[in-house]
Amino acid sequence: MLKAKALFSYRPYWAQRFGVAPVLPTSRVEMDDLGWDSCDIILVTGDAYVDHPSFGMAVIGRVLEAQGFRVGIIAQPDWTCVDDFTQLGRPNLFWGVTAGNMDSMVNRYTSDRKVRSDDAYTPGGKGGSRPDRSVLVYAQRCREAFSDVPLVIGGIEASLRRIAHYDYWSDKVRRSVLLDAKADLLVYGNGERQVVEIAHRLAAGEAIEQLHDIRGTGFVTNAIPEEWVEIDSQEIDAPGKVDQHPDPYASQAQGKPCDTATPVNGEIAVPVLRRPRIDRERSFVRMPSYEAVKQDAVLYAHASRVMHLETNPGNARAIVQRHGKRDVWLNPPPIPLGTKELDRVFELPYTRQPHAMYNDERIPAYEMIRFSVNIMRGCFGGCTFCSITEHEGRIIQNRSEDSVVREIETIRDTVPGFTGVISDVGGPTANMYRLACKSAKIEAACRRPSCVYPGICSNLKTDHAPLIRLYRRVRELPGIKKVLVASGLRYDLAVQSPEYVRELVTHHVGGYLKIAPEHTEDGPLSNMMKPGMGAYHAFKVMFEKFSREAGKEQYLIPYFIAAHPGTTDEDMMNLALWLKRNGFRADQVQNFLPSPMATATAMYHSGRNPLRRIRRNSETVPIPKGLRVRRLHKAFLRYHDANNWPLLRDALKRMGRADLIGNGKKHLIPTWQPRGTGDTQEGRRGKDVKGETFRTRHTGLPDAPVAARRGKGRGA
Repeated sequence: MLKAKALFSYRPYWAQRFGVAPVLPTSRVEMDDLGWDSCDIILVTGDAYVDHPSFGMAVIGRVLEAQGFRVGIIAQPDWTCVDDFTQLGRPNLFWGVTAGNMDSMVNRYTSDRKVRSDDAYTPGGKGGSRPDRSVLVYAQRCREAFSDVPLVIGGIEASLRRIAHYDYWSDKVRRSVLLDAKADLLVYGNGERQVVEIAHRLAAGEAIEQLHDIRGTGFVTNAIPEEWVEIDSQEIDAPGKVDQHPDPYASQAQGKPCDTATPVNGEIAVPVLRRPRIDRERSFVRMPSYEAVKQDAVLYAHASRVMHLETNPGNARAIVQRHGKRDVWLNPPPIPLGTKELDRVFELPYTRQPHAMYNDERIPAYEMIRFSVNIMRGCFGGCTFCSITEHEGRIIQNRSEDSVVREIETIRDTVPGFTGVISDVGGPTANMYRLACKSAKIEAACRRPSCVYPGICSNLKTDHAPLIRLYRRVRELPGIKKVLVASGLRYDLAVQSPEYVRELVTHHVGGYLKIAPEHTEDGPLSNMMKPGMGAYHAFKVMFEKFSREAGKEQYLIPYFIAAHPGTTDEDMMNLALWLKRNGFRADQVQNFLPSPMATATAMYHSGRNPLRRIRRNSETVPIPKGLRVRRLHKAFLRYHDANNWPLLRDALKRMGRADLIGNGKKHLIPTWQPRGTGDTQEGRRGKDVKGETFRTRHTGLPDAPVAARRGKGRGA
């Protein structure tokens, strides 16, 4: 079993004598108040500075502070000049650069590539406070400010762009962000282990070039160490003959093929080349080069598949990809934090408030999580459109009950405006707390992309008892009136524990509960790695039964995605019919947004399915591309919007389904058109911070439209 040095076992740096800062300084004045002449580490972020454990830079800053380092924060700097990047002086050890809690392109643009007018991580919710590709721009300004200081990039933007990746906004494959940012190191995944080791080793006098052995990091190198053994990615998953391009693996052959075969008893015996047993710790996977995957979409799909096979910390090997004359080297993923480590990370002395420089101006993302508590990290769902697994990993990292209780008590006693309601007790998925593989040995060897698709793995423990105990304990705390669960629920797991569903529905739902079937049709669902609608209906039966028993009027709010790879016009039509039969209308609609490095993005770009072995003659996946088809798929989800009816009428006639046009209950859309509708508008638009799914309301509820639009379905 792999082990890592305990996160808080390092000898504290000498600057610990300055003590804990009320807030990490953002100006020279604040540094002077703390008695600092300089910062050891300066963190640059595209988000407003909120000293809360849901904001990545606050976590990294407080973790480094707990190690004894003096940490400064430059939040949402003016990137058009270097002035803001010099305001704290020269960092003694390194720059730490991140775009913030979101990829800057996802933050700034919709799935239709239109500029967003808002930014949930900015005071006042105003857009335009960060540049496109923030990591690259910030890194450049850091170099201009102090070119000799080591530069470390991290956060979700760097994490998801650590290798050659398809970029939806430029519609091309871009090279690793390491090269474009000219960074010394890239930290991917949750970064506490990596940044702590980087800081201590630099403080001990090591050069940044010596830090190439840290898990969860990447770097650019001109030479591969001689003791390392190269494994061609084709040995893991062969894409077949590469036509019209030079063989990207030609220089990586591991042995010479036999020119002739020796007859044995009149027959030809084909020799089998066997590789000697390889030390996994000293082997790396050679991926197709950047130049190859840029030109060849099949190779891109192959590279995506291989990369996702190398994500389990227990068995992942280093990955190397050639970019021009240099290699991008990615070490295996970091070892997940243990419960004691995670507890301490979340219990560092956060103020849990935005910095005073914002003068109480509202920051929407903070308002959403102000009274929420994160109880775990990671997700083993493996949904192909989601980036959580690529960033946080499949292994669930859990906090202890005591730690969660202490945080709720801290919120109750110290956070201004607390009314007694905890808005969320959850994480990336609400009900994966303390769920894990039955065997650590099996878990370390597993290479499945999901523990719950195509079905729940027999080795997965699905006991929700620890989570039930946690719910019961936190809602009994003095001064706590209500504890809600607003995180996304994995309902196929929940139905394995009816007692959990009863507990959730009876005590922790605020009238509406959101869940995400994402689609109704098997084709799209299989490409999403999501369960079929049978699990949804089973959960719905339980939800309604336990709501009646509790004497509560509560409703499920299903989320769906339009234009996902693998979705046809017929699939969207069938989803629209399902929505109408069940009385749902879409309040907010979003098309699939191809985020960097996601499996679904590889499908979108290549037209192939990386969930299966990639071949030159592999089956293709239908991809809804182009404004027309994406608009149509969105229109099917808003079948009730009169502005969409002309488009839908044309489509239904083309599909041979004109029988769905009429004025009866069995029809999807009417034959008549209200005056003033049916032009080029797409109907009323809603806003969604995640930008990936949409919320619905039930037409049979008189109060549902207003409640759903105000976000009540999120437990907010």
